[in-house]
Amino acid sequence: MTLSPADASEGLPVWLEALHTSSRRLAATVASLSEQELKQPSMTGGWSIAQVLSHLGSAAEICTGLLERGIAGDETGPRREDLEPVWQRWNTLPPLAQRDAWLAADARHLRLLDSLDAAQQSQVRVPYFAGLLTAPVYAGYRLSEHSVHAWDIEAALTPGATIPAAEVGLLWERLDLVATRFRAADTLSRLAPAQLTIALTSPARTVLLDLSGELHLYPCEPAEPAGSVTGTAEAVLRLVYGRNQPTDEIQVSGAVTLADLKALFPGF
Repeated sequence: MTLSPADASEGLPVWLEALHTSSRRLAATVASLSEQELKQPSMTGGWSIAQVLSHLGSAAEICTGLLERGIAGDETGPRREDLEPVWQRWNTLPPLAQRDAWLAADARHLRLLDSLDAAQQSQVRVPYFAGLLTAPVYAGYRLSEHSVHAWDIEAALTPGATIPAAEVGLLWERLDLVATRFRAADTLSRLAPAQLTIALTSPARTVLLDLSGELHLYPCEPAEPAGSVTGTAEAVLRLVYGRNQPTDEIQVSGAVTLADLKALFPGF
């Protein structure tokens, strides 16, 4: 196996702290929900709140196993025949049990990450779905999964909810990876070639969205922009994750429309 590019520039403690914070916030959000409330729709299309928790819980269980392999020096990646029974078991749980099982699985996963000493934090390689990952890069994948799905639940319960700024800052570090992978190829072909200026607010920052044979985000201004996107870093992050909301203050001008960008980033 080859190592993936290092898309998490911070050390493991920064990502791990953010994972703990996201976990505590979500736990507090769902702790008192009734079974009926857990059955209500989330912001993930077609999934209830309980099903999102089940998704996060089964992922935590699977990832705990992958992390244990990495600690043991085993480079064997995830195999679908091993994953299917886990997903099936979680899917058959009733809503309250899905919440409780997520809490337990998430706690086990975080305890294992917490247990890595300084040497392990730099040496362990986790055989994840995306390849053999360093611990900080692995934690970046987990934060991306957890923060965005936590928002799927929080925004369903509290319209206007946002992803916290500290998590947004970390997730922007790896947003090019997400944008490049999860984009609609047909829409990209229709819009390309074009370069767009993304003017972020809160905090202020300029990013280049390059639409060509591939799609990439670069930390610079385009030479010949065909349009611009202006909005908060949090709102633009959710747009790329396919979670734009009508109340988001995002302005798009030039050759590309907001509808184009929503089609380009359908989410997952």
